[in-house]
Amino acid sequence: MSARVAALCTPARQGAAALALGVLLAWPAVRAWLEATMWRHMLLQFPLWMLAGACLAGALPPALRARAARWNAHGIAGLVGVGVVLAVLMVPRVLDLALRDPVVECAKCAALLLAGAALRGSWGAAGLVVQGFFLGNVLPMTAVVGQLYSDTPLRLCNAYLQDDQARLGAWLVGVAALLALAWLARVAWWLVRREATGQALAPKGP
Repeated sequence: MSARVAALCTPARQGAAALALGVLLAWPAVRAWLEATMWRHMLLQFPLWMLAGACLAGALPPALRARAARWNAHGIAGLVGVGVVLAVLMVPRVLDLALRDPVVECAKCAALLLAGAALRGSWGAAGLVVQGFFLGNVLPMTAVVGQLYSDTPLRLCNAYLQDDQARLGAWLVGVAALLALAWLARVAWWLVRREATGQALAPKGP
């Protein structure tokens, strides 16, 4: 199954997918629809730009990926960059500026594109310990920001209504919890599989 997926997801196809998704997201009507509400802005547009970046990373030449891996030992540098990008883009002032200033909007999209590429290039190399450290910082930060959006009586973004802000806050808390549970379930599955494989390979007693 994995060989079939690898055969279908060739670098050329991944590059074409990244280009098509980037053009779609930059299309004025699509961008306006995604940024019309706060939750679509952060929970749809952000991941879609990161997905385009991940596809773009798959289209890079092997030599370029190898050079990038030299400064990204164990995926640490890439995951730190992803965390910084997400932390900055969760600031309400940045969302407001992105809606008003085309330069900030372009910088936001470019940062998300690079974050998606860095996440793809770093996640597998990170291992469970570094992955856990990364998620242990990013997911609580996401939940805290979501709780702040939900509980504050003030409008933190001038471009969005307070009801929209509260809805985004609830979504952020829920997404953070779901991602944490999904990663823990994956770790548990990996440990069970490793234990079963170890028992199968262990020599039998006399």
